[in-house]
Amino acid sequence: MRILAPAAAALLLSTGCVHRSGSLGSSTAPVAGVTATFHRHIANAVDAGEGDLAIAGLRRKLALEPANLAVRLQLIRRYLELGFADLAVEHARLAVEKFPESAEVHIELARSLRALGLRRQAAETLESFFREHPKASAEVPAWLGIIRDELGQWPQGEAAHRAALALEPNKASLLNNLGYNLLRQGRLEEARQVLERALSLNPDSRAARNNLGTVLAAQREAALEQFRRTGDPATAHNNLACALIEQGRYAEARKELEIALGYNRNHPAVLANLKLVAELDGQPPSVSVRKGQPKGISRVLRAAWRSFAGVEKTESRGPSP
Repeated sequence: MRILAPAAAALLLSTGCVHRSGSLGSSTAPVAGVTATFHRHIANAVDAGEGDLAIAGLRRKLALEPANLAVRLQLIRRYLELGFADLAVEHARLAVEKFPESAEVHIELARSLRALGLRRQAAETLESFFREHPKASAEVPAWLGIIRDELGQWPQGEAAHRAALALEPNKASLLNNLGYNLLRQGRLEEARQVLERALSLNPDSRAARNNLGTVLAAQREAALEQFRRTGDPATAHNNLACALIEQGRYAEARKELEIALGYNRNHPAVLANLKLVAELDGQPPSVSVRKGQPKGISRVLRAAWRSFAGVEKTESRGPSP
């Protein structure tokens, strides 16, 4: 749960992949040879966002003002928004050559590389810039810390988060990111103190409050108090179940998911987590009917399981790697 970057909370929500179409529909007969190649170049241009009005306007403006850094940054970010990370990388590399002292440009290059899955290269880009410009911007080590965390390099990520805080010690988002790192390292008391400080600076930080709830998972009511302040009751119990799943406390997680379904029988994250628990503990995704739950809840869950898994599974499965 991040501020500067989306938290990769696989347990919180189950999302599908969005695929882009690689071709354009046509009512004409296929063309061959050079003509076919030219047609594909045109299609690729449209695929790459040339039909986007914002990109078209930014490219025209950049042609007139090649030294305008703000326009270059806007263009890179627009390509990223549209999912064209390869083009964002190309433009960011050109910008780095033209503006080698710019922290923003190096951050956008790192973000673009990260979007392509090239996290090690992204980390090296930021580390190299930060080594030469240690006081340029707190966002440089902040993003470095995020990427190190995503690589599972927790001690290196912690060092980067602390370097960011050395530059901006009272920024709640940076404290949240350090708290998340400490949480992932299992240093719960340190994480609690850092996250509470983040919330003292920004009580409205959903990320910090959810992270604090996860830290407090062993104290059920205290954890739920935090989760309830960021979402509806079903989501609060689901988030506690997520923390319990990560700790391997599957029976307790099931109980929280049962309660969540009592509030919302169609909550997609709850149903996905029920399926996940079943995969991890080898038990069917069944729940007992609680007071206030519809009597048809068992049928709903069985239908949900068939939807997720295709058939009802009975074999025991261990945690996924």
